[in-house]
Amino acid sequence: MANWLSSVFYQFDLSAFTFAHGLAKSGGSFLTPVMNVLAFLGKGGWAFIVLGVIFLLFKKTRRAGVCVLFALLIGAILTNVILKNAIARPRPFVDSQKYNEWWQFVGSPFEKEWSFPSGHVTATMASMTALFLTLNKKWSWVFFIFALLMGFDRIYLMVHYASDVLAGFIVGGLSAIMAYYLKRLLFNSLEKNKEKKFCSMLLEFDLIKIIKKK
Repeated sequence: MANWLSSVFYQFDLSAFTFAHGLAKSGGSFLTPVMNVLAFLGKGGWAFIVLGVIFLLFKKTRRAGVCVLFALLIGAILTNVILKNAIARPRPFVDSQKYNEWWQFVGSPFEKEWSFPSGHVTATMASMTALFLTLNKKWSWVFFIFALLMGFDRIYLMVHYASDVLAGFIVGGLSAIMAYYLKRLLFNSLEKNKEKKFCSMLLEFDLIKIIKKK
């Protein structure tokens, strides 16, 4: 499967890497540190987990927080547990001498595990799509800009093929859609049982109200 992907998407991946390497040569002194910061934010999805937990603390954003956390969990299972191990695609800097040299040019940012699909992109797309589905769509579409930046980051740092990134977008988006419906099931169940103290607390707890009372 890994060989098939590399063959079918060869030109697509090469074009993306060539473009990214050109940017690294012309503006790497500025771009490379920015890309490293983005990579850090996406590592293990920790920043999105923190965001989801913070959203849980407020009644107004609780549904968004639940959706984000569900999406991250589903995305991690699909990408890190199932697809990466099933497809077993090597990283580009391992698979190609040319890509290895370009990878060294941007500082040799090491990533372990298999390449397809991108875990960073899956987590980012899952989180941003979850926010889009649960928040005001007039402005929440801007979250997708961050997902696109994360996708480019993985190509720029030569740790993922463009086809890995594309797959991450798809898996992340599907994970968020599944999470959205799981979130609806959960809150419908809580609403039906809101006379129970625990369910009522999950629905009504709001950190802002607690702070105001103090």
